[in-house]
Amino acid sequence: MNLHQKKPSMEITADPTRPVAQQAAPHPHRIVVVGGGAGGLELVTRLGDQLGKGGRAHVTLVDKEATHIWKPLLHEVAAGSMDPHAHQLEYIAQARWHHFEFQQGGMLDLDRVNKSITVSAVLDEEGNPVLPERQVPYDTLVLAIGSITNFFGVAGAAEHAMAIDTVGQAEQVRRRILAACMRAQTRYAESGGQQMQKVNLVIIGGGATGVELAAELRNTAQVLAAYGLHRLNPQRDIRISLVEAGPRILPPLPERIASATAQLLGKLKVEILTGDPVTEVRRDAVLTKSGRVLPSDLTVWAGGIKVPAILSDIGLPTNPLGQVIVSPTLQTITDPDIFALGDCASCPWPATGKSVPPRAQAAHQQAALLLETMKRRLIGRSLPTFTYRDYGSLISLGHFETVGNLMGRLIGRSVKIQGFLARLLYLSLYRHHQLALHGVLRMMLDAFAQWLRQRTSPRVKLH
Repeated sequence: MNLHQKKPSMEITADPTRPVAQQAAPHPHRIVVVGGGAGGLELVTRLGDQLGKGGRAHVTLVDKEATHIWKPLLHEVAAGSMDPHAHQLEYIAQARWHHFEFQQGGMLDLDRVNKSITVSAVLDEEGNPVLPERQVPYDTLVLAIGSITNFFGVAGAAEHAMAIDTVGQAEQVRRRILAACMRAQTRYAESGGQQMQKVNLVIIGGGATGVELAAELRNTAQVLAAYGLHRLNPQRDIRISLVEAGPRILPPLPERIASATAQLLGKLKVEILTGDPVTEVRRDAVLTKSGRVLPSDLTVWAGGIKVPAILSDIGLPTNPLGQVIVSPTLQTITDPDIFALGDCASCPWPATGKSVPPRAQAAHQQAALLLETMKRRLIGRSLPTFTYRDYGSLISLGHFETVGNLMGRLIGRSVKIQGFLARLLYLSLYRHHQLALHGVLRMMLDAFAQWLRQRTSPRVKLH
């Protein structure tokens, strides 16, 4: 039975800086990381190389999926401009190469008394068990389960709008787009070329994901027409609408970046509707507060995130978004042996009086800190505290343009960048992630292989 169920008033109050290595233990220190996203996978890879290889610790990764893909790439998968199979990484292979253990399954429960988590069973496509439900013991637990789409209770959104949290969802969006274009062409042929019905694509949410997806979808429409998959005019007959509840798109970014991006989207014939929250999503339409009815052959929801409910269900302190509340050392405020990083962690950001934003660069920085933290815990040294450094944001509009801002630490202000330099920096973010996972040589080989694929394959998946 869980501690929070059996003795809800009991807390683990051990000194978080106590010398872990001096405690009598019949086994190496067990570090379990739940969640193989950008931060979680980078952390277990480095822990395995530096602690697991020499037997100083036993490192385990737990994730419900069998493969990893960098989440900022999913909008490209959804638009068909990226083949996920060329960018996915098998967790079990990464574990073999970097000296950690992989346990597939989702976290179901937490037993803080006996220091173990319950991992769900894994089923095959026919529903037959492959792996049973099981217990995974830990000495140190790191939660890095990321986030999922938040539909905010909008009527019909969960039923009729599509999220792109996983590769499977992104691939489903791509197939739906292809099907919608083919149906429009069929109707055009059946009418003897007299009637062309528009394809309506609606994206809800004007953040980075929504904006980047809108541009990628315009690119997809143009490529499909070039290959003759439909006779639609890419800009006239395929209507892309971006709906944002707030007064402008890209609310976390400076207004000048948002304005420049809006102008670029306007040139791509993307309709931007701001200050008009969605009130209902239907199978074939999106309704807004002002009374607009937007016809929709495909609706994609990119309007916000939340943390899976499991963290609050297992009795850890969470904020209204479901994020685990952590101290500056990234330890949960009720248990010094449990840490959290990335989207699922509510970490203080004293410079702003807010929490650290759920962004990939934050997860990367926190993973680097926790690597040092784990090494210090093993020898009983005091733990470092996390200081978030905002290096700015970049928004890719696919082959059309890249814009963003860099935080100028030397000049004390942000600097707007655009064009080739912005695109180069945007691409370097992914390469930096690969560098953390594979090292320099393999990262360079992968970049070269991708360059070859781009010159021998269509720009989008055509089936």
